[in-house]
Amino acid sequence: MSKIVTLGEILLRLSPPGNERFMQAKSFEANYGGGEANVAVSLANYGHNVSFISKVPNNPIGDCAIATLRKFNINCDYIARGGDRLGIYYFENGASVRSSNVVYDRLNSSMATANVNEFNFDNIFRNVDLFHVTGITPVISKRAAEVTIEALKYAKKNNVIVSFDLNYRSKLWKNDIEEKQSFMRNAMKYVDICFGNARDASKVLGYSDGKNDFINNSYDICISEENMKNVLNKYSLKYLITSKRNNINTSDNIYSAICCNKDRIYSSKKYDIHIVDRVGGGDSFAAGFLHGILSGYSMEDSLEFAVAASAIKHTIKGDFNIASEIEVINVMNNNNGGVINR
Repeated sequence: MSKIVTLGEILLRLSPPGNERFMQAKSFEANYGGGEANVAVSLANYGHNVSFISKVPNNPIGDCAIATLRKFNINCDYIARGGDRLGIYYFENGASVRSSNVVYDRLNSSMATANVNEFNFDNIFRNVDLFHVTGITPVISKRAAEVTIEALKYAKKNNVIVSFDLNYRSKLWKNDIEEKQSFMRNAMKYVDICFGNARDASKVLGYSDGKNDFINNSYDICISEENMKNVLNKYSLKYLITSKRNNINTSDNIYSAICCNKDRIYSSKKYDIHIVDRVGGGDSFAAGFLHGILSGYSMEDSLEFAVAASAIKHTIKGDFNIASEIEVINVMNNNNGGVINR
């Protein structure tokens, strides 16, 4: 299997039980997660050798975050220790017509205050096959942005495949929008595989096709095939992948995806999914596609594996997709549950 490195902030997730609102909560369920950590867990579950780059506080909460990753056989040797606190996000799980809600509490977290010199990137990227990062980490602080761009430079210097999920988060883009977009466009020159929808392309990269209908505030609007080709060529990408989501309501979606390379565009089959927990769905999708490409799957089969993996994640509570390769393949091959495996 492949040697993979991801970089990002692992967060403590605090959620009211079930579908309770924040105002109703007398207790909070604790989990750990975060975009890049979620991808790391999925890829480790598929058998890859995965390392995680981050910084967590040198206290019991930092210990818990590391222990959680190690439980999934993720190498944590590149996690720096120090800083005042672990980033937190509060998650209220919506239902039916009520949307889910996230409140971030990550200002001055350990990862946000990390320094480039805390990471030996020359050693980290030796003999690595793939590096994955997202557009979330660089916008939490200027220091995190510096760490991210330095990692991208070392990855490219060592001929590592670079995967980047644009991952627009409106609550992290309140200020310095032009500066952040400039950073992202600069980062894209290091990227081989990119994940993102139309909103990501417009908000994160500042991309526009000059048509009024391209910039759309819908979170899940799928980028058109024409614009996919334009973005692919603009940034010299090997693959551009976007998920398609028809939101029936918060609890029920129709889910599929589209992928393109310089030669062709492919659309996956669709899944009707009843959602237990949507968080991490995009990360499990990205990890699924990366697993396929690294395992020698065709672009088409990689996309089908990715969509099946994400469909499974929507049925699992927490950030992580606790699923094996064979479970994903079973769903991919139309074994869609309904029976007890015994």
